[in-house]
Amino acid sequence: MAREALEDAIAAYKSILAEIIDNRPSGTRQRLASALGKHRSFVTQITSPAYSTPLPARHLATIFRVCHFSPSEQERFLAAYQTAHPGKLPDLGMGDKLRQISLMVPDLGDERKNQMLDEAISDFVQRIVAIGTIGE
Repeated sequence: MAREALEDAIAAYKSILAEIIDNRPSGTRQRLASALGKHRSFVTQITSPAYSTPLPARHLATIFRVCHFSPSEQERFLAAYQTAHPGKLPDLGMGDKLRQISLMVPDLGDERKNQMLDEAISDFVQRIVAIGTIGE
């Protein structure tokens, strides 16, 4: 996909995401930032069509859960996401119910290190869940 076409496709799904979040209660962006283990500025980058920063696929399930996407909103968003990133959708386990757990982890004293720890834990959990779906 040409760069300009890719940027337009990314802007399209970000517009959908921004519209959905704008229709949610106040504080949704902060709750999303907390659930992702990121700062609000990251949420701004992944939800604003003005930024060409792509939305990492590993965050989709969390976004759907925190923002309470309806099935039609999920379908609309995923169609646009698939246009921008063909073949990049992870198995979101959308047929399964998701639940949230909370962990207490040490503060490593550095924002970047804390973010890396949070992402490593999230990736680890996704890999464990993927093991459970092998052969299904």
